[in-house]
Amino acid sequence: MEERILGVLGGMGPLASAEFMRQLTLLTPAGRDQDHIPAILWSDPRVPDRTAARLGTGPDPLPALLRGIHGLEAAGCGAIAIPCNTAHGWIEGMRAATRLPILHIVEAAAEALRRAGIGPGPVGVMGTAATLAMGLYQDGLRADGWEVLVPDEAEMERWVTPGIALVKANRVADSHAPLAEAARALAARGARAVVLGCTEIPLGIAAGPALPFAVIDTIEALALASIRWAKA
Repeated sequence: MEERILGVLGGMGPLASAEFMRQLTLLTPAGRDQDHIPAILWSDPRVPDRTAARLGTGPDPLPALLRGIHGLEAAGCGAIAIPCNTAHGWIEGMRAATRLPILHIVEAAAEALRRAGIGPGPVGVMGTAATLAMGLYQDGLRADGWEVLVPDEAEMERWVTPGIALVKANRVADSHAPLAEAARALAARGARAVVLGCTEIPLGIAAGPALPFAVIDTIEALALASIRWAKA
């Protein structure tokens, strides 16, 4: 069988990329080094802020994203995983510029919901303001039958956006309280599960007591999708 090398387009943020690599390793069925998945991490934190770009207050990140993709192509990778939800807003431009398949994090999250037994009905989605404004999860999950609940503007300003910023500033423990409050608010509105649709959010949620309802870790979901690709 041809060896499959996974390319990881990361750095958005660096800690989320490192967590993706950790989960990719821990979730792979392996008894020795040689059983693990060959992977190349392109971690470039210089990629312009995706939320600022989508909201019209910052430069376009696509040229930097394509630089990473072409680097991974040149390194011999066979597919690309991007452990950043908001970057998927540029996935069509990235797919148009490469012959490599790009694994989609929203599709991975939908598969994780199915594995968790969360059928059609209301689910919550937390993410950056740009991810929610682009409707990445709303469009993808509604097409599969889920009703999508998202934080309102006040909840974003009070809990979600500050919580994400705390993780990016390496204050992970401090991020748990605001992010958990936002998740609880979605559950109180009827969400049967909450999709952590920013790869910083699972880090913050995991930094404190477990929540009393299902959460979907999109880092884990993308790692599992990557393993399925590599082992196909």
